[in-house]
Amino acid sequence: MADKLEVQQGTLALMILKTLEVLGPLHGYGVARRIEETSKGRLTLNYGTLYPALVKLEQEGCIKAEWRQSENNRRAKYYTLTAIGRKQLAHETRDWHRTADLIAAFLAPRREGEAP
Repeated sequence: MADKLEVQQGTLALMILKTLEVLGPLHGYGVARRIEETSKGRLTLNYGTLYPALVKLEQEGCIKAEWRQSENNRRAKYYTLTAIGRKQLAHETRDWHRTADLIAAFLAPRREGEAP
């Protein structure tokens, strides 16, 4: 699967927070499916990676969890973004935009005679 990408370190929390901001409360499976859908299938989440990230975000106060009935009448833990999570999302979004701008500057072709 050469066209599948690895989730870059530090990006999973951002993707989870953004997913919950856009869609509201979701269970872990729903979060994973949405991230995979948004990536147009280029990412496949390993649940051994997703669930520890959800637990960490919950421990940090960025999300809260509660047990509810899922669409298929099973108990599922639903995650919701908190006020702390909204602030964290805004902070991480700014950081990623700055990082992307920095990398873009390095990848942009230089013109002949242009100073490095």
